[in-house]
Amino acid sequence: MCKTAWIFSYQLKKGVSEEQFIELTQKLHDEIIQKAKGFIIWTDFVLWETEEDAKNATTIGKGKEVTKKFYSCIQMNTCKALISKRIKKY
Repeated sequence: MCKTAWIFSYQLKKGVSEEQFIELTQKLHDEIIQKAKGFIIWTDFVLWETEEDAKNATTIGKGKEVTKKFYSCIQMNTCKALISKRIKKY
């Protein structure tokens, strides 16, 4: 199985400070993401053990308060995701 990475690009909503967003990102990491199967590291470059783990992680935070707060800070129309699989390590 190959590792799968997510790369996100987005802008924060007006009125959301960087400090506030970083705090919410830390909470989302601590409460949801780091507990997901296959999670390796988060640096706004999220790397997963397998493509299946990455797909499953798209719903793991659904309905959680910390997830709602995190996404409420992002201008979703500016959000772009690049999903990449490592095919071969050189």
